[in-house]
Amino acid sequence: MTTTQVPAAESLTASVEKARAARLAALTAPDGWLSLIGLEWLQPGANRIGSAADNDIVLKAGPAHLGTITLDDTGNATIELAKNSGALVDGREVERATLVDDSPGHKPTEVRFGSAQFFVIARDGRKALRVKDENAETRTHFLGLDYFAIDPSWRVVADWVPFDPPHELEIGSVLGTIDKEKVPGKAVFTRDGQTFELYPIQEEPNSLFFVFADRTSGKETYGAARFLDTPLAKDGKLVLDFNEARNPPCAFTPYATCPLAPPENRLDVRITAGEKNYRGHP
Repeated sequence: MTTTQVPAAESLTASVEKARAARLAALTAPDGWLSLIGLEWLQPGANRIGSAADNDIVLKAGPAHLGTITLDDTGNATIELAKNSGALVDGREVERATLVDDSPGHKPTEVRFGSAQFFVIARDGRKALRVKDENAETRTHFLGLDYFAIDPSWRVVADWVPFDPPHELEIGSVLGTIDKEKVPGKAVFTRDGQTFELYPIQEEPNSLFFVFADRTSGKETYGAARFLDTPLAKDGKLVLDFNEARNPPCAFTPYATCPLAPPENRLDVRITAGEKNYRGHP
């Protein structure tokens, strides 16, 4: 394993603790992943929504009858709010509105009612409501995050091998879908005399995103995968600080749509760094 460019232990500890604090703040935010209370799939035509049992989609929060979402033949969704629902669409009082989904390049329309909200997500040709409530039990009864001890040896400086053109990687999800993602290159590193490779996708222009599993998965760590973000490679090197590895949202809620580690990123080694499995796993 390459050991150059590794900061002093105190500096590494401060860097990792800063990243972990930011991670905890995002996770526990009022609209963070812990606030999820529903993943409700829309059917073609009219979908009556609200907390009463006579709705097509029964929400865990909000008024008895919030309104009706209509999904037309082209996949466009519109909402007609019930009178006196008290709901706001992107902060405005309206009777009817088009609901923009979270497709790449789009800002989804937010429908807020009391402490709760939802927006439309698009997955594998289908659309669903992602429902959040800042008073969700998963948020108000959060048990905290557990970590392996910070270990400088798991701050790996890997060789970066770019792909031109990018390779294609199939990544499954907990929904059973498979997405084909572009992979700009691979990170290659050695550990205990073995060589390992990890393939990232690039969701943001200035960072890489790894979905990986290892021999701790399903034991000390979450079974499906862990996530790791890194800066872009510099001078042919890429820093993989596994001390900052984190659980996907599915470790905390059954209402997320997380990717699974592809076979190429399932490593035959125990990565004893980063976030451990959540003790309150649903």
